[in-house]
Amino acid sequence: MGGTLYRTEKYSDKRFHREDIHPRSRSSQQATSYIVDEHTTYQNIVGFGGAFTEASAYNLLRVDDRVRKQAIRDYFDPEYGLGYTLGRISIHSCDFSLNSYTYIDEGDESLESFDISRDKKAVIPLIKEAEKWAGPIDLIASPWSPPAFMKDNQLMIKGGSLLPEYYPTWAAYIAKFVDEYKKQGLSVWGVTVQNEPAAQQRWDSCEYTAEQERDFVKNHLGPLLESRHKDMRILIWDHNRDLMVERAKTILDDPEASRYVWGTAFHWYVSDAFENVGKVHTLYPDKGLLFTEGCREDGVHWNDWTTGERYAYNMFGDFNNFCQGYIDWNLFLDETGGPNHVNNLCDAPIIVRVNNEELTHQSSYYYIGHFSKFVRPGAQRVHLHSNGSTDDTNKMIAFKNKDDSVVFIAMNDDETTVTMNVNIRGDEYHLEIEPRSIVTLMAE
Repeated sequence: MGGTLYRTEKYSDKRFHREDIHPRSRSSQQATSYIVDEHTTYQNIVGFGGAFTEASAYNLLRVDDRVRKQAIRDYFDPEYGLGYTLGRISIHSCDFSLNSYTYIDEGDESLESFDISRDKKAVIPLIKEAEKWAGPIDLIASPWSPPAFMKDNQLMIKGGSLLPEYYPTWAAYIAKFVDEYKKQGLSVWGVTVQNEPAAQQRWDSCEYTAEQERDFVKNHLGPLLESRHKDMRILIWDHNRDLMVERAKTILDDPEASRYVWGTAFHWYVSDAFENVGKVHTLYPDKGLLFTEGCREDGVHWNDWTTGERYAYNMFGDFNNFCQGYIDWNLFLDETGGPNHVNNLCDAPIIVRVNNEELTHQSSYYYIGHFSKFVRPGAQRVHLHSNGSTDDTNKMIAFKNKDDSVVFIAMNDDETTVTMNVNIRGDEYHLEIEPRSIVTLMAE
């Protein structure tokens, strides 16, 4: 049996460079051997994707049709692009909108003025164009803030909390959002209760204690969505790893709240505490885990290889702790890392050079792709161990796809070549992984 090796390297022009690789009759004695045990399986993989923010959609309206089509294909074509099948959307505005807005007239408690016309101008057309390549995209919807009149600070920005008397109205608002998106023929796979509920941000934000989130799910959002959208998944937390165990315990230890919750969503900012992802799985093995946001902050970091390495480092850490999918932040940002209505500029895997009508693919694009192109929805993580004195899988991982193919991914973030042997189904492959590179080995 032969395999196919894909390489992306800092010190060459290789990007998803494909080469045939054949097993050796004898292993290299100087290299550690890693064995893929496909019969010991772990979590199922939901998929990979990015966020359809208004900023991303707007940036593609600023370039000609050729560049727009190319940009969308680069993410969503399963052969040519990254094979994305997931997307995150904001329930009305977030910081990467052109300004704060809602779907209703301010003060409309009846929700009779509810109208998603603004989303129909840019965001929804972008999703539909992406689906021409990807097929149906599973969308995860997240609110950044309820309308100002529903909050104790009377602002959509700078935190504040949802007033208890508006719990039923806000739950109805979220359910109505799902109604309207489904009317557009789109698949809303799940909703998170609140983006970053422990943060008071200068942009659209809202704070919930763990008890408030639990009670909102248990008494309002959960029962309403169950009655109107039985297939809807509710994800809690949607914030950083550092506090996810405590948040999950407060909500999931309550049987009434837990019955409505699919799992826990989390981000990578502040902490690399991958073990917390694993702790939540250990405590609640029947619940899901989904990474819903990460990016490099402070604007565009042009041609910085460490950005891609950061993505891979986080993906290895999270997937090895039972994470089931990965959703990057903005799909497309401009040369400034925006637009962002409060100047909270960030990086993205594809930067749209608006004036030049060009796309720049950052290192993160390729490092994400070494997972998303090859690990398909429905894959399972499988056991990986060493026959040597160490069992360090911090920078490597293995999966088995539904078509029975095996995927082995490894990163070398050192300045010297790393050699290893990889045993898949009794065949031993010898790999030489160049400095500052990532490889994916596919074995049928």
